Amino acid sequence: MAAQKGKDLLLKVDSDGLGSYSTVAGLRTRTLSLNAETIDITHQESAGQWRELLDGGGIRSARLSGSGIFKDEASDETVRGYFFNGSVRAWQVVIPDFGTATGGFQVTSLEFSGRHDGELTFDLTLESAGELVFVAA
Repeated sequence: MAAQKGKDLLLKVDSDGLGSYSTVAGLRTRTLSLNAETIDITHQESAGQWRELLDGGGIRSARLSGSGIFKDEASDETVRGYFFNGSVRAWQVVIPDFGTATGGFQVTSLEFSGRHDGELTFDLTLESAGELVFVAA
């Protein structure tokens, strides 16, 4: 896979609950972290005392994060509402030439900041709240 432009990684939300995804506007940086906890099943007779892991065990999770600026009042209100309501909504992350991950996420962190001579920015973190579906590009 050739190098890709970071701006092409998109974070989208199903804001109406009907499967119509719209890009969360103004994100300047975005990150998708996929995690898998392990279950250690090492025992006294493990070969060479090397750690053994339970195949397929553990908890999988994902974290989406991004920072940027809101393009309008509606996108600000949508994300802020999800945070204060503790809503779990369907989100998508589109990774260019790789695929799309879709699933339920909850906004777990929302930070606002700004310099006296600059624009208001935000930082956003979403934690997975259910199974993710990945569709290859």
